[in-house]
Amino acid sequence: MGALRDVATEVETTWGGVDIVFANAGIQAFKPILEMADADWHDQIDNNLTGTANMLRVFAPLLVRRGGGRIIVTSSTQGQHGTKWGSAYSASKWGIIGLMKSAALELGAHGITVNAVIPGLVDTALTRHEDRYAQAIAVSGSSPSGDVADDEATARRMLAAKSPMGLPWIEPEDVAPLVVFLASDEARLISGTSLAVTAGDSANVTA
Repeated sequence: MGALRDVATEVETTWGGVDIVFANAGIQAFKPILEMADADWHDQIDNNLTGTANMLRVFAPLLVRRGGGRIIVTSSTQGQHGTKWGSAYSASKWGIIGLMKSAALELGAHGITVNAVIPGLVDTALTRHEDRYAQAIAVSGSSPSGDVADDEATARRMLAAKSPMGLPWIEPEDVAPLVVFLASDEARLISGTSLAVTAGDSANVTA
């Protein structure tokens, strides 16, 4: 927190403050609850949830002093449903939604909007690795082969079959316009809500 506060002080001193805060943190590892070590839990909760909370706690006062602004946080579709072998990640992303809604209630009087972006699976290193492929294959009732290329192809087919729009994952460029919109003046009355970019996968959740 000390280092983060130092950054906030430097930003305010140099630039006069901030108008937009985008807290975009995410790491994921898969581990069954019965096999989970303390570090498996804390690494994801500390980075994803506590890291996001720290950003809000440190930078919200700067927005208050500026007379308003935008806070945008990144949750996940896994913050709207359970995830086999991914309880720590799901818990962290569910927590971010609760944090966002609470912050919106507290900061609205200061002219600050607070919203969450909910991406589906995005084509990044967090998605393109063997553990993710294995998890997707196992959830579909099959067993991974252990060959990364084969498992990627299998996972891609299974994820695409689950997607209403037939896509295994989306691109970062698909999510960016939503973030830009939430940061804009056009979104000045949108607060306390979650907006998703999932190629239709949101239809599978009710939260």
